[in-house]
Amino acid sequence: MTESMCLADKLRAGQTIVSAWASLPSPIFSSLLLKGGYKAITLDLQHGLQTVSEARDSIKEIISGGGHGVARICVDDFKTASWLLDAGAEAVIAPMINSVEDARKLVEFCKFPPVGARSFGAFGATMATGVSMDDYFSSADEKTLAIAMIETPQAYEALDDILAVGGLDGIFVGPSDLSLTTSGGARVEPVADQSLKMQKEIARKAVNAGKIAGIYCVCKEHLQQSKAAGYRFMTFGTDATLFINAARDAAHSLD
Repeated sequence: MTESMCLADKLRAGQTIVSAWASLPSPIFSSLLLKGGYKAITLDLQHGLQTVSEARDSIKEIISGGGHGVARICVDDFKTASWLLDAGAEAVIAPMINSVEDARKLVEFCKFPPVGARSFGAFGATMATGVSMDDYFSSADEKTLAIAMIETPQAYEALDDILAVGGLDGIFVGPSDLSLTTSGGARVEPVADQSLKMQKEIARKAVNAGKIAGIYCVCKEHLQQSKAAGYRFMTFGTDATLFINAARDAAHSLD
């Protein structure tokens, strides 16, 4: 969290943030994505190839490059949420938050008392940003984000109650899993009409509850549809896919 506006302030002010999605296990990829124009990088520890130590190094690289570091943790790995915030992440996205109890657990590990039970000592964040420990502590609950993924029928049904959990800053839709789980495993159709209808309803409820609405976007059209639906934090462009596509274009430039 530097002197410029943090990610939380930008999103609460209504700015639209498009983040890259990083799955590869090296901080250099985060640096290259920033050089390419992204202002935020979301590190995927759930399905990506990076370890928590590699994510820590990527967060440091993102901070030094003037970007915003976001991390998606593994299912139920709440202790890593605290660790990544200590390392300097500005937001944690937690998958499979299906109930009020799950949302409260996320808040417990992401927010300091009395809101949560996060332990004091964000050494990496203060070293990377130059902010004192006391200054970090005084503003961290407002400047770091606890975000719950909505990607199951259970979460969709409990959405109003999840959004009402104190200390929860927003939600993040996993559209592929949402279509997979709501269809009983029959299909993965993140941009089918029924999927888009659910996504629009989730955004509406999040915005009405005063929460940040985020989503993983699978194509440019989906990105535009999501913005129109009210999403303000959107991930689009995965490091491996971006590099493969660029390499393919270069390799076949004379074809």
